[in-house]
Amino acid sequence: MNVGMTDKQFNGFVRFVLDALKEAKSENEVEKKDEKLDKVIENLQKTLED
Repeated sequence: MNVGMTDKQFNGFVRFVLDALKEAKSENEVEKKDEKLDKVIENLQKTLED
């Protein structure tokens, strides 16, 4: 069974990713920035694997 997402759900997902990326970009400490970016990457990878 292939379950897709609605445009509204997709837009919400994009907003979530965009917010996470903006938060990471605003981080001044390189180590913390890398941690935040790694978390975004990990969450995107998990989404692909689901």
